[in-house]
Amino acid sequence: MLLDRRGAVESVIVGDAQKIELPDIGRARAGQVRLRGLRLVHTHLKPSVPDRDDLTDLALLRLDLVAVIHAGPDGLPGAFAWAHLLPDNPDGDLWRIEERRSVHEGLDWPAGTQIQDLEDQLASSARRLRTVEGQERAILVGVCSEARHVGQARLDELAELARTAGVEVVDSLLQMRRKVDPKTLIGRGKLEELNLRAMQQMVEVILFDRDLAPSQARAVADVTSVKILDRTQLILDIFAQRAQSNEGKIQVELAQLRYTMPRLAARDDSLSRLTGGIGARGPGETKLEVDRRRVRDRIARLEKQLEAIATSRATRRSRRVSRDVPTVAIVGYTNAGKSTLLRSLTKADVLVEDKLFATLDTASRRLRFPQEREVVMVDTVGFVQDLPRALEAAFRATLEEIDEADLLLQVVDVSDEDYLAKIEAVERVLDDLEAGQQARLLVFNKADRLPREKAEAIARRHEGIAISALKREGLRELLEHAGGILFREAEGERARLALADLP
Repeated sequence: MLLDRRGAVESVIVGDAQKIELPDIGRARAGQVRLRGLRLVHTHLKPSVPDRDDLTDLALLRLDLVAVIHAGPDGLPGAFAWAHLLPDNPDGDLWRIEERRSVHEGLDWPAGTQIQDLEDQLASSARRLRTVEGQERAILVGVCSEARHVGQARLDELAELARTAGVEVVDSLLQMRRKVDPKTLIGRGKLEELNLRAMQQMVEVILFDRDLAPSQARAVADVTSVKILDRTQLILDIFAQRAQSNEGKIQVELAQLRYTMPRLAARDDSLSRLTGGIGARGPGETKLEVDRRRVRDRIARLEKQLEAIATSRATRRSRRVSRDVPTVAIVGYTNAGKSTLLRSLTKADVLVEDKLFATLDTASRRLRFPQEREVVMVDTVGFVQDLPRALEAAFRATLEEIDEADLLLQVVDVSDEDYLAKIEAVERVLDDLEAGQQARLLVFNKADRLPREKAEAIARRHEGIAISALKREGLRELLEHAGGILFREAEGERARLALADLP
């Protein structure tokens, strides 16, 4: 039975030994801080407490409580148990279950006052959680088929990405699976648990550390009422926030459109909305087809604009080459300290922040080496593990600076315990860009965060240089090594060309 707060019977439901089907109870009183005003009381054929289905109904339908009465073989009521929701609490409990050996025991739980008090606590919790203005609250979700520390490292990086995007992370969930669920990524049961957590903690966003296929995104959205974002969408959002130049904005929009295109709904529910008429005989186009055509046209226009920018950039590069000015590209994992290094070497006024993807627009500055030779230092966008293909393709015009560089300074955060994985991630992206042929020097930055001997030992192990760009330590040694590589390469190239001119 469904009872209202006065004890009047709203509905009587008859099920079978396995389940009951609740009627549609509408949206009356539904909300994050109010309960439904209904209590579900039903029977179990064995002594038990409210099961998972009962608790899911309790949370999703925002019921006052769910009560279970054991029906004995003689049909008389026996043991009695009930569950009610809890506001956000340090233990993370979603509900409380209470039991009695018999319905005939005196109930010392005043349902009316307790439920009213619960609603007051939910309202108070909601006000407290909304004190951070302008920030969305999010739960992070990770799925890992490798070692747990690998999954946790990815989840930590997702948390840093969320911080950069201005999102407040309130909870995280890491699921270890042999393989991901093809329908919902994390499995239906875990997804329902995630939805309950989201409701209790009043979050607006669920962030997945993997990219969701269009069908997976729809399946997850069917279960939960909060916004769903995957890793690529989060990175695209960060890029959209931080792009400053016209080129950066074009690249971000192009990446967003390329990501959106295959995710346009596979079917059109508005088949009657056609754009036929005079000059367009026939059935015309559905709204979905119009959307797709507009996206394709916009992608084509943006690609032409980027081609023009790439041509202009190539012209500037050719001028540098004709003047015999070598180029050094600073590459590396995001937030490794690339912009700080450029600033320390050239005193350039470039943005430096302790956030991922602080740099999206390429910055070029001249630098005079100790050998009285000039080079052009180029700061580039940072890499991440599994850099989205849409971003890699859109930023190819910017990353062409890497292709044309004479030397790559690969900056590594030596204080990061997972620095080896970050080096491998950067090298994978460089290989994808076919930039693996240039001379490369590993620069182990943030050495001031470790004992000096340890930082230098790590650098020696990888034939690199340990520095602190922030404190300007080790920069002279870095320039000496870089100059030796650059100008030795330049002399070798000149000798090769001279020999080629001989008869």
